[in-house]
Amino acid sequence: MGNPLRPSSLLESVDQAISIKYNNLVYDLKSTGHDIITLSLGESFFDVPAPDFDGIDPAELHHYSHSRGLPELRRRLAKYYGDQFGLSVDPDHEILITAGSKVAIYLALLATVEPGDEVLVLEPFWLSYPTQVRLCGGAPVMVPHDVDVWKLGEYVTGRTRAIIVNNPNNPSGHVYTAAELDHLHELAEKHGLLLMVDEAYNEFVAPGTEFITCGAADPELRHTVTLNSMSKNYGISGWRVGYVIAHHTLIDQILKVNQHLITCAPTPLMRYLADHFDTLIERTRPQIQHVVARRNEVAGWLAERGIEVLPGESTFYLFASLGASKLGSDAFADRLLRESGVCVVPGIAYGDSCDHHIRVSVGTESPERIRRGLDAIAALIESTG
Repeated sequence: MGNPLRPSSLLESVDQAISIKYNNLVYDLKSTGHDIITLSLGESFFDVPAPDFDGIDPAELHHYSHSRGLPELRRRLAKYYGDQFGLSVDPDHEILITAGSKVAIYLALLATVEPGDEVLVLEPFWLSYPTQVRLCGGAPVMVPHDVDVWKLGEYVTGRTRAIIVNNPNNPSGHVYTAAELDHLHELAEKHGLLLMVDEAYNEFVAPGTEFITCGAADPELRHTVTLNSMSKNYGISGWRVGYVIAHHTLIDQILKVNQHLITCAPTPLMRYLADHFDTLIERTRPQIQHVVARRNEVAGWLAERGIEVLPGESTFYLFASLGASKLGSDAFADRLLRESGVCVVPGIAYGDSCDHHIRVSVGTESPERIRRGLDAIAALIESTG
């Protein structure tokens, strides 16, 4: 007799998201009175006013909206891409809003990946890319972090369907140059690939660094899929509002999956974002620049402690080397949390080639507590070398 509670073999092969697993440990430890220096959260804590929904018509507030997303918010997003990046986007046919950029990526993969298709994933990758590819029946092909974009063509085969890029990169903070993006477009054109670009940190760019939306070089959206997060860029990550920009033929397919899995993003949150679009940007941008500046200051603090990081200058993350430590990143992060009350994310979450690194996030703690956390990291590296 079979076991009715038996999980599918696919899900049995999937692990928890490592960063979320560690952050759940933090929540559990804090709930029992432990003081944890949290350098693991993938969010930044901003001073954002509590939303006021009083002005929203109850007939809209409590009900579904269009499954493509609230039309007014789609128009605001289209204007944002036009004003910021010179990319003309049709809000009626080329944008879909859904419940967070994480599910937006998965919907785009579901709409395009056939079983057995290969998807190139550049390390360090945002940790859910390969798992989402597998959940679609595809085969993620990981590219080690020391392989630069110019050699990416060596990984393309006849089964390659897409390339996934995170720009700016979580966890390194690297922002792709115009030349790097042009090369990615050339690969997509040459091999008939989709170029899927997760731009969830596009506002978190250091002054003097040019951010180029990937679709700018592909205005007809022949092969580019742009994925982004309003909730991440406004410091309201718990709201879970993301979106996809793509050719209308692809958006129409993603729409079907969105209707069957999500229906629509939360209507009151979309209404609030549409009504307060500009004021939220004005409120958060100075705070974004503050946290990016802190990120680059912390890079200096790490260097003072003899800790190297992968090159990058944006986001609020640093990808720090474990140097002489003989521990793998998961064992290192576990000991750091248990022995010192400091939480970071193991580098193994971002690819096998990253197992001698940890991700340090500086968006949630004070400078004094960050320094204490770095001291604990440096001490553990030294004691395990």
